[in-house]
Amino acid sequence: MSYIGSPPAPNIAGVEVTPTEVSDQANNSTGYFDLPAGTTAERPGTPATGMIRYNTTQSQYEVYSGSDWVKLDTTGYAYSVDFLVIAGGGSGGGAYNNDSGQAGGGGAGGYRSSNSTYGNSGGGASAESSITFNAGIVYTITVGSGGAGSTAQTSGPGNSGNNSSISGTGLTTITSTGGGRGGGGDVGLGQSSSGGCGGGAGGGGNSGAGTTGQGFKGGEPGTSSSGGGGGTAAAGVNGTPNQSGGGGNGTASTITGSSVTRGGGGGAGGADNTTRGLGGTGGGGNGGVDHAAGNPAGSAGSANTGSGGGAQGACSQTNPSTTSGAGGSGVVILRMPTAKYTGTTTGSPSVSTSGSDTILVYNSSGTYTG
Repeated sequence: MSYIGSPPAPNIAGVEVTPTEVSDQANNSTGYFDLPAGTTAERPGTPATGMIRYNTTQSQYEVYSGSDWVKLDTTGYAYSVDFLVIAGGGSGGGAYNNDSGQAGGGGAGGYRSSNSTYGNSGGGASAESSITFNAGIVYTITVGSGGAGSTAQTSGPGNSGNNSSISGTGLTTITSTGGGRGGGGDVGLGQSSSGGCGGGAGGGGNSGAGTTGQGFKGGEPGTSSSGGGGGTAAAGVNGTPNQSGGGGNGTASTITGSSVTRGGGGGAGGADNTTRGLGGTGGGGNGGVDHAAGNPAGSAGSANTGSGGGAQGACSQTNPSTTSGAGGSGVVILRMPTAKYTGTTTGSPSVSTSGSDTILVYNSSGTYTG
């Protein structure tokens, strides 16, 4: 039989090609090479150095080293992860009825975000770069608590919030700074503090500064009024005559698949004829009213938003049982390709999906293993 051109390749069942002949031929395929697979018991009885197979008992690729079977390194590739890290908010300041000024609102916790698709960072900053996780590395997730409320018995400033962070070997730690405390109502005790967002000024004090790339400053006092706590998207509102300032607004993010605003500043407290300030959008607590007009207690910042607590309104010196609003606890959110998600976590984060990504929301501290 004759052929035009090359003869067809033979197709004979049972034909074997020796390893030497295979190794001498170039393989230009872009597909795959199917390795032998079997259980541990099915290993060759007299293996030779360099033999490679897939062990279905161990779910590992293995090679014979000349003296024993050893597993091949099948560590996964590094992959990109997006994040939202919000620290705990500061609490509002405390106030007595006879204070010369009013108490300032607590500042929100610092707000750091990656990937502009989901939103910007706090303080008017652009989103940061995504981070890289490596297979097998344990990453520590720290969620900062909010500052505790202040009682009127001290008539002093509130308490700052605590930092939130992501850390791990080979990763430059991502830290958001706790929110600044609101200033107290008494002159000399009105000093707020700086933080992720600054606390609002109380009686006779100055507002706290925000941290660059995380949040804004607190509001300044006015005549018979105090300043609201700084927010992640806007500064705390300054007090004006007989009107205490509201908290600065929070920042929206779509990292979980829907838009959620977090990180609002706490409102300043009221006294006598002074109107209290309201909390900023995203969970900021409202300032309390004067004791003669109602409940002087400030309201807390919303949990897991990092929002500032509302300041205490002036209360009776003989009944100083109310407190300023505590700062809201922080939150850490991770978003990664579902194909890379390992499912190995501690701290019980909530897990959801959006498109081809998996989202982890840590409302308390924990870990994730890459």
